[in-house]
Amino acid sequence: MDEKDTNRLEAFSDGVFAVAITLLVLDIKFNPFDAKGVLWNDSALWGEIFSQWPTLLAFVTSFFTIGVMWLNHHRVFKHIKHSDTMLLFLNILLLMIIVFIPVPTSLLAEYVIHPDYHAAAILYSATFLAMATCFNIIWRYASYKGRLLGTNVDVAGVNKISRQYVFGPLVYVVALGIAWFNTPLTIVFSLLLAIFFALPDISFRRRGGDQDSIKDEEPAEEMV
Repeated sequence: MDEKDTNRLEAFSDGVFAVAITLLVLDIKFNPFDAKGVLWNDSALWGEIFSQWPTLLAFVTSFFTIGVMWLNHHRVFKHIKHSDTMLLFLNILLLMIIVFIPVPTSLLAEYVIHPDYHAAAILYSATFLAMATCFNIIWRYASYKGRLLGTNVDVAGVNKISRQYVFGPLVYVVALGIAWFNTPLTIVFSLLLAIFFALPDISFRRRGGDQDSIKDEEPAEEMV
C-alpha cells in the first residue's frame, strides 16, 4: 500500500471544517425575555423560537453543505496519496471559502423573508459556486494522469468520482441564477443540492459494502 504524505493536509483541513461548521450556530439566538425583562411563558417562547425559522433554515442548509463537502473531501483523499505545493495552495483556497460560508449564511438569514432583495442570496449562491469550483479543480489537478494518486488506485472509482463532480459547479450556477429572482427559493434549492450530493457517496458505499470485505484482504487494492 502507498505511503500517504497528505496526513498533515487532511488533519489541518478537518480542523478548519470543524471550526466553520461550528461558527454557523453562533447566529442562532433566542431571546427568553419580553420587553419588560420578564421570562416568556411557554406559548410566547414557542413563538420566539418559530420566529427564528429563517436563521434555522439557513443554518441547516449551510451545515449540510459544509458537512457534505467534508464527506467528499474525505472521499477523494482516500485516493490522493501525495501532495505538492499546488495541491496545498488549492486546498487552502478551498478552506478559505469554507470558513467564509458563515458570513453569507448570517446575511441570508436576515433577507430570506424579503423576496424582493437578492444581494444576500446572490452572495450566498456565489460562495457555494466558488466552493464547488475550487473542489473540482483540486480533484482534477490531483487525478490528472494519476498525478497525485496512489500506485494501485481503483481506476473505476476515480472515474466515478470524476463523472459525479463534473455537475457540481453547473448546478450551483443554476442556484446562482435563481438567487437573482427568488431569495427564499435559493436557500431551499441549496438545501436540496446538499442532500443530493450526499446521496451518491452513500449509495456508492452501500453498493461497495460486500466488495470492501473482500478487498480488505487484498491490501494492494484501493477503495473509495
